[in-house]
Amino acid sequence: MNRQEERQTEQEIREKEDRGLKEYGQMTLEENGKKRKIHLLSIIGEVEGHENSPGSSKSTRYDHVLPRLAQIEDDDSIDGMLVLLNTSGGDVDAGLAIAEMIASMSIPVVSLVLGGSHSIGVPLAVSSCYSFIVPSGTMMVHPVRMTGMVIGTERTYDYFQMIQDRILTFVSEHSAIAYDKLHDLMHNTEMLTRDLGTVLVGKEAVDVGLIDAVGGIKEALAKLYEMIDERKNLAKQ
Repeated sequence: MNRQEERQTEQEIREKEDRGLKEYGQMTLEENGKKRKIHLLSIIGEVEGHENSPGSSKSTRYDHVLPRLAQIEDDDSIDGMLVLLNTSGGDVDAGLAIAEMIASMSIPVVSLVLGGSHSIGVPLAVSSCYSFIVPSGTMMVHPVRMTGMVIGTERTYDYFQMIQDRILTFVSEHSAIAYDKLHDLMHNTEMLTRDLGTVLVGKEAVDVGLIDAVGGIKEALAKLYEMIDERKNLAKQ
């Protein structure tokens, strides 16, 4: 390949990255000292399920994210993944689907809560191998809610309980918080005047065991580099 062809290929790669960042909030980071190849995934706004969010709303579409996660897992050149979160929540099934995919990946994954990671954003934040939250970041834990007309029967209540149990189980299995403690935070009646739930800010999320550490992008990338290097060293042994 001559120099002109190399420049053309590099330009095509940059254009593809620009399109990916603009359309899906994703790109590859590989300019660090040891040339570790890291996929950046942004989960911003509302997590969309089977129904689209209004055109003016920022959203993350699970039908875009899931295939990309499968591609990343299948790509031996990618060393790790950094997940940036600033989400108000969204579709429960879509959010849990993304969280389960992230949790099952073989590469090191670090998450960083920026702004907020509310509702179904909680399982997404803890699905990584290690999680960070910035000092001003917030996490809101509350009971499962459904939109639209809901038939008020005992079976509907049981269904809500089943969904809630899925969330509580996933979060407690992927973080240091106990199932019962998370349940109590979810049904807290003392913080939100007209609602149930708990809002945790920065270090509070770490203190209860939801998030591993307080930190920003510097700390998140440093931890990810460390995990990648440890994995590579083990592979050499």
